[in-house]
Amino acid sequence: MAESDRSDRLAGNYFDAAIDLLRQVRDAEGDRITAAGTLLADAVAAGGRIFSFGAGHSSLPAQDTVYRAGGLAVMNLLSVPGVVGVDVRPATLGSALERVDGLAAAVLDTSPLEAGDVLVIISLSGRNALPVEMALHARALGIKVIGVTSVAYAEATTSRHASGGFLKDHCDLVLDSRIPVGDAELTLPGIDAPFAPASTVVTSAIMQAMVATAAGTLAERGIDPPLLRSGNVDGGHDWNARVMGAYADRIFYRQ
Repeated sequence: MAESDRSDRLAGNYFDAAIDLLRQVRDAEGDRITAAGTLLADAVAAGGRIFSFGAGHSSLPAQDTVYRAGGLAVMNLLSVPGVVGVDVRPATLGSALERVDGLAAAVLDTSPLEAGDVLVIISLSGRNALPVEMALHARALGIKVIGVTSVAYAEATTSRHASGGFLKDHCDLVLDSRIPVGDAELTLPGIDAPFAPASTVVTSAIMQAMVATAAGTLAERGIDPPLLRSGNVDGGHDWNARVMGAYADRIFYRQ
């Protein structure tokens, strides 16, 4: 097989694998995603705050819902310095910080989150101390926790938290991304490691489906959802300024 033909096949195989995972999540997690979107809508309707958190690459789907055209203006990122993204040097420091006990409690205790608010915690494995402790501490503070994780990891790996539990064990609602352990969809003779991760694609879709559900639920209740428009369309900046002004007390990425 020619090199270009093999590359084309791999690209198609990756899309097939991602689409299959998306279908699995749609069919198996649809009701829970609807419930999660309803929790977000409840928070908006009650004047509450909404935050999302993820460490390392799990931060990407969390960031994807913040200050986003077509998204809810009140989605905020809960930032932990050195952990959100891979911009810290060395990048391995972020992975090490995920295993530090006590960090999550310090973050939450100094955050704007209050009882009745909603925190979405994204962790593919759900095994590290930071996401597990964050869920535990948030619920102790009366914060509603939605966990987005791969339940398969809890069946194939051991927890790195002192409790022995995983993120899935300490949430009000769990959304299973169905990502297989190792997060790599393709293999090929001659390549020793599996490759082509799909967790970002699938988890971002889960997050956007959740936000879409929240917007629709608010509209059904007669509440105009605080949606942002693209700043690259005419009138977008003026629209966003009005929405942000109306919800300024619940938007923290401008402060």
